Amino acid sequence: MMEADAPMTFTDHERQILLATRGVGPKVIERLEELGVGGFACLAQADAAVVCAAAATSVGSTCWKNSPQARKAVQAAIDAARFELEAAA
Repeated sequence: MMEADAPMTFTDHERQILLATRGVGPKVIERLEELGVGGFACLAQADAAVVCAAAATSVGSTCWKNSPQARKAVQAAIDAARFELEAAA
């Protein structure tokens, strides 16, 4: 994850791609940005299990860590970021 004092956000284009990704909605994007995993370059390097565990700690609830739906959404976001970066290369 990134430093807490360096907020990372997705560009409008990245946000559109994520919102078009099955299972990824505004709350998933918001949580990723809160955790400092904003921007495809950072997201593409993330691990879904680590992100979900950090999200669970951040909100003080195990739902992000234990939910298969949350993990699938985060993994889908990571996969979308990787796909876009590979396509741009």
